[in-house]
Amino acid sequence: MNSTVNWGFLSTAHINDKLLAGAAGSDRVDVIAVASRDAARAQAYAGERGIERAYGSYEELLADPDVEAVYISLPNSLHVEWSIRALEAGKHVLCEKPLSRRAEEVERAFDTADRADRFLMEAFMYRHNPQTAKLVELVDGGAIGRLRLVRAAFSFPLEDAENVRLNASLEGGGLMDVGCYCVSGIRLLGGEPEQVYGEQVLSESGVDELFAGTMRLHGDALAQFDAGLVLPERHELEAIGEEGSLFLDDPWHCERPVIEHRTAAGIEEIAVEPADSYRLELENMSDAIRGEAELLLGREDAVGQARVIEALYASAVEARPVKL
Repeated sequence: MNSTVNWGFLSTAHINDKLLAGAAGSDRVDVIAVASRDAARAQAYAGERGIERAYGSYEELLADPDVEAVYISLPNSLHVEWSIRALEAGKHVLCEKPLSRRAEEVERAFDTADRADRFLMEAFMYRHNPQTAKLVELVDGGAIGRLRLVRAAFSFPLEDAENVRLNASLEGGGLMDVGCYCVSGIRLLGGEPEQVYGEQVLSESGVDELFAGTMRLHGDALAQFDAGLVLPERHELEAIGEEGSLFLDDPWHCERPVIEHRTAAGIEEIAVEPADSYRLELENMSDAIRGEAELLLGREDAVGQARVIEALYASAVEARPVKL
């Protein structure tokens, strides 16, 4: 069997270019098709990027028997619907984060994947990076002693009022767009929260332009994060223990992979070899399809992620802590 997996991309979103660059650096990933709701747009997009096939509807791409796996980069509100339709069409699915803000929808998507005997993975690319693996290794290995606090931040100033991230009907917002990384990082280091409390500030369009959350983790640990579309560009993740902390100033894009080990003795910089997170996530799924690897992220992680986001939004609306 050919070790290279044929991929198709549903939509022509900007994020695609990062995955196309990752695919170009891999001999296990071949992007052969792209689909848009506009045939001319799909043709132009495919021509500019050297993609063999262009389709004027998502259904046409899913009907292509040569496409084995699809990457879905549609707006948030369409993630589950098209993941399910792709799975039912016999395709493996890598769906851009967040898969959903409702745990029940995520369960339904994975139930479909199970019935279709196909893989479904939520595309948290940073989870595939060696920097992330090294951070977990250091925390689990006792480098900072007992973990007591996780702190995360992800924000940037969004000035385009027409941007899809500000569209409430498409489930935009700061928590869904960038805050979901903070939630993921906290869960990775501290496990599933026992209780969450969230506060949000809504934009004129009705989405949260600023969101802050506090979580109680197991083992008497806490977590705090902030995410927003009206703040300066910030990317931070810090695991704080009783004997020191591990700080990352580029935890999500992993373009400058350095972990600062902060203790009373000073700061030690732990360098990690740079790697393309997008290539790694595409290769992980491609290898799993060929039976040569296990998926890094599956049902348990995706459902846990959606459950926390759902609880945070409920807390912000109801102005009360929510137990999980």
